[in-house]
Amino acid sequence: MQESKRPLNIVVLVKHVPDAQFDRHLSGPGHTLDRSDSILSELDEYALEAALQLAEARGGQAAGNMVTALTMGPDAAVNAVKKALQMGVYQGVHINDAALPGSDAAATSLVLAAAVRHAVGGGSGLPDLVVAGMSSTDGETSLVPAQLAERLQLAQITFASELEVHDDDGAVVVRARRDGDSYSETLEAPLPALVSVTDQANDPRYPNFKGIMAAKKKTVTVLSLQDLGIDPAQVGQDGSWTTVAASAPRPPRSAGTIITDDGTAGVALVDYLAAQKLI
Repeated sequence: MQESKRPLNIVVLVKHVPDAQFDRHLSGPGHTLDRSDSILSELDEYALEAALQLAEARGGQAAGNMVTALTMGPDAAVNAVKKALQMGVYQGVHINDAALPGSDAAATSLVLAAAVRHAVGGGSGLPDLVVAGMSSTDGETSLVPAQLAERLQLAQITFASELEVHDDDGAVVVRARRDGDSYSETLEAPLPALVSVTDQANDPRYPNFKGIMAAKKKTVTVLSLQDLGIDPAQVGQDGSWTTVAASAPRPPRSAGTIITDDGTAGVALVDYLAAQKLI
């Protein structure tokens, strides 16, 4: 009889970001991003799919596996968690506090680290895996996964294009492939660990009608900074390590050079390319 696999407790980071179909705007004295037209970050869908596949390979929720979607943001950010629940995630956690707007990556990782511990063991435990996207589609810093791994003292594997969990001689390890420009490498780490995945890792599922209806019955826990034991002075613009000093709209693109073919277009094109040092 084959020995059953140990269930996994997985936390997936998700973010509510401005929809890329619309222009983005900075506003207010802190030059913060206007999030009025926002959706679940597309890159986080790959993290959600990776976590769900790992849990399903071990029997899903019925076998004791847990997949939690965790987000931080204003009231509307809960929509990112709801989308995750519709995809199949088992429960959600939303950190919502008036002191959070303007938090940079360092302040964000501080809050998320406390929330990860709170979501698992009331502040004392760690999940088997924390899974994140390779970047958010708004700030695009790719800093939070590494900072969070440091705060939680977890082994980290970033930019994974393939992800598996194996039972190896009584230990459970995560194994990931990371692709470079001219090579691929396979990395392995014992659990608990943190992994960020790229948009090559899988094909995220679409929420179906059954998933959308099931999501309505799933739990979303809302936490404040007080719940997490974090001083508001450590977050927001005042608690951040970096600030935006100034911002300005991107200048409109200038009109391109038009070459009219009057018999010398070929020469004119070569002269233009040479002037631009393209040839």
